[in-house]
Amino acid sequence: MREINIGMIGGGTVGSGVFHAFQTNGALMQARLGVKMSFRKIAVKALDEPRPYEIPKALMTLDWQNVVNDPNIQIIIELVGGTGIARTMILSALEKGKTVVTANKALLSAHGPELFAAAAKSGANLYYEASVCGGIPIIKSLREGFVANQFPAIYGIVNGTCNYILSRMKQEGADFAGVLADAQKQGYAETPPDLDIDGKDAQHKIGILASLAHGFWVDHHAIHTEGIRDVSKVDMLFAEKLGYTIKLLGIAKQVSGRKPGVQVSVYPTLIPNAHVLASVNGVFNACFVRGDVVGDTLFYGRGAGKDATASAVLSDVADAALDIKMGGKVRVPPFVTISKKGRIVPMAEITSRYYLRLSVADKPGVLAKISTILAASKIGISSVFQPEGQEGESVPLILMTHDATNLAMQKALAKIAKLSTVKAKPVMFRVENFE
Repeated sequence: MREINIGMIGGGTVGSGVFHAFQTNGALMQARLGVKMSFRKIAVKALDEPRPYEIPKALMTLDWQNVVNDPNIQIIIELVGGTGIARTMILSALEKGKTVVTANKALLSAHGPELFAAAAKSGANLYYEASVCGGIPIIKSLREGFVANQFPAIYGIVNGTCNYILSRMKQEGADFAGVLADAQKQGYAETPPDLDIDGKDAQHKIGILASLAHGFWVDHHAIHTEGIRDVSKVDMLFAEKLGYTIKLLGIAKQVSGRKPGVQVSVYPTLIPNAHVLASVNGVFNACFVRGDVVGDTLFYGRGAGKDATASAVLSDVADAALDIKMGGKVRVPPFVTISKKGRIVPMAEITSRYYLRLSVADKPGVLAKISTILAASKIGISSVFQPEGQEGESVPLILMTHDATNLAMQKALAKIAKLSTVKAKPVMFRVENFE
């Protein structure tokens, strides 16, 4: 039986979780693969750092180069994170022809083309299943399972922290700030939480999925990104009354027309309650994938945590081991460039429906003025909702619109905000009907 040695850089929460999972099910993996595998070296920050699972001291080293430079190690697992030293580690391993397995979404987002070019040059492979949606096998599905498909649309709830916060806000009628503080106490949100709640984490992930699906690398700077700071319990309540749920949605969708391209974006979105994504709650992730051949499919599961990540990492290790067993370093390329002229459609050109919440003076003629501005921008109103029992100097006015471009809506909102009868900054969320 072929013997393969594994080296790992990073032995903290996730790294020790990977080692523990291998200790638990490594024999099963080996029986299924017909390959004998073992961990040879694990680079750590400190030999005595606290970790959920024990790693034998005989395996540990404080120098990551001892792992990468070991000629007896064929597979390198990188779990350091970040875009600094991790980049050096991966490039060093790839240059030596070693297969690399990483969970580093931020690094892939920032330096994907460089890393994949290095893998192609050396004939090595770069696996990254754990970089998106934790234990959900979405990368492998897009790359292999759906190899015969084009992808008209991918919609993802890809950040568990945001989904946990929004789920509790809806279920409990709670304020954003209070739920965020509690999420931090329970370890579901980092301190500071900016990477998650400002949409950057989701941006990295949907960018990777969009790149893989459409065959050109999506620059993360071109991804329109909004977080969830402006979602209030009031909007959650009104959305529910209208038959919708608000989720932070990553979108990678083909756009046709005079200037075709791909929409890649992240923002809070009203989703019809009847759609399956509306029922994805808590820390769970889900990806709704539409293939032109397969049709609609759904992937659901835990998007983070040491166990979900370990499952994805070891699935990549299994693929890497099979590459080596079969005598070919690369069975399925890590990333294939199909078109170098892919176009990310600017947000101004994207068309959608909208939810608007305005705080207006409680007097006649207000709606008429607002309707006139919207009509001048060629934006039709599909429904108007003004809750009872809201009398006072200002009252909420909720409108649902027909399709319009973002540019038209932003111009209309700027004019509406200047009306003397509008007492606060207008609140706007887009509506997705998955048509």
